Amino acid sequence: MGGQPLYLAPRLGDRLRSLLASPELLHPLTDALGSPLNVVVPDQLAANLEQFRAVYDRHHLSGQVLFAHKANRSSALLRRLAATDAGVDVASLGELQHALGAGFTPDRITATGPKNPEFLWLAARTSVTVAVDSPAELVQLAMLVRKFALPRACVLFRLAGFETSGVRVLSRRSRFGTPVKEWEGLLDAVERHSDAVEPVGAAYHLDTTSLTEKATALEGCLRVLEECRSRGLRPSTVDIGGGFGVDYLADGEQWERYTTGLTAAVLGTRPPLTWGGHGYGLRNESGTLRGSLGLYPAHRPLAGPRYLDGLLGHPAASCDGRPLAALLLEHLYDLRIEPGRALLDQCGLTLAKVLEVREPENGGELLVRLAAKADDVALEEHGVLMDPVVVPRDPKRAAAGPVAVHLFGTLCLETDLITRRTVFLPHRPEPGDLLAFANTAGYCMDFHATRAQRQPVARKVAAWQEDGAWRWCLDDQYWPTTSGGAPGYDMGGAQ
Repeated sequence: MGGQPLYLAPRLGDRLRSLLASPELLHPLTDALGSPLNVVVPDQLAANLEQFRAVYDRHHLSGQVLFAHKANRSSALLRRLAATDAGVDVASLGELQHALGAGFTPDRITATGPKNPEFLWLAARTSVTVAVDSPAELVQLAMLVRKFALPRACVLFRLAGFETSGVRVLSRRSRFGTPVKEWEGLLDAVERHSDAVEPVGAAYHLDTTSLTEKATALEGCLRVLEECRSRGLRPSTVDIGGGFGVDYLADGEQWERYTTGLTAAVLGTRPPLTWGGHGYGLRNESGTLRGSLGLYPAHRPLAGPRYLDGLLGHPAASCDGRPLAALLLEHLYDLRIEPGRALLDQCGLTLAKVLEVREPENGGELLVRLAAKADDVALEEHGVLMDPVVVPRDPKRAAAGPVAVHLFGTLCLETDLITRRTVFLPHRPEPGDLLAFANTAGYCMDFHATRAQRQPVARKVAAWQEDGAWRWCLDDQYWPTTSGGAPGYDMGGAQ
């Protein structure tokens, strides 16, 4: 293995830990419904919502927590959330239809993302709030409202390109939103079409983990809202999007050891840690390390609700260092957030059956083929490195020490790698075992799933605990009334 194993053990909450300790549930499910199989845990989603709500309460703020639907297309998760006070952020016509059918009322839905006329029409027809990205999109919406005699549409200005005075902090370029330097043109369009649209606030979308950049954008939105008030408008909402992150790993030291080892492997001072010498953005140029590590920071102590708490407590550079939450409260603005990945933390896992375990002729890492495609377990597509958990077919089988493996998929492509890196497992897997990839509900479960080579995408089930046992149903059969006594399939399980 070229030295000590470099584990990246997943962080497991109580529910996922209990699921993984239930082979009498997981093996029959996969045998019956196929591999790969996605398992979602709707009750965990409701619990995560309460943690975000606690941050609102701590800062005495009001407003909506909206689930970013694009992160997972599960019906079970969406329907469970509809039974709470949460909202949903939809980025397509299909997602809007799904949200309405799951039980969300229009006042709990915001339409974002690129929009075609059909998407805009249904949003306006049902009185869903629309986050407009440009004056042209606002005009298109206004024309639809007039043409079909629809109610005035509530709109959020989605802005981009923020900066601060003094020390310059620029938010990274985004194709979403109107540059803040050009926002007056958007406001002029609102005033020209005031018969068809009603501005309710400002929003931003930033693809970054930088708390400073997000704080800069929030300050910029607050300044824009004050300008709106000076024009006689009455905005009431700031939508700061998502990007609160997830802490995927149980041990931050493992992450540090791995990234240090990867750097050494790229420089050639230790054996390779990846298939084909892949460097995850790093490269060796004549003994000098070049490039940058293109990975998600898998260990993030400040993530999810804690990240939101840190953002709201961040000092506003333009307001004498007062916390951003204090400025929101002072102006009685509602705060909207749109977590996807963070709201889905610990809400699901992906199971893949081991089909073959081979030992290369020249020794080295085992070659493990799974009944899954790389797109079915898209952790690395999002730069997330995390070990799977072995769920043996025979739990009494003697375990024989750690092994290094390469994980391959079922496509007839050299590039169908479940992981590009060498994975270290505490013991050797065997055909018939399951590898469970934890915490895949946020983007990594079905966002990239395809039917390449006519292979099916993973089926999905919802699981919940009841009377000390795990119960399940197919994802599209789950409703909030399902758990708590309604019929389901009882497969036993650990408490």
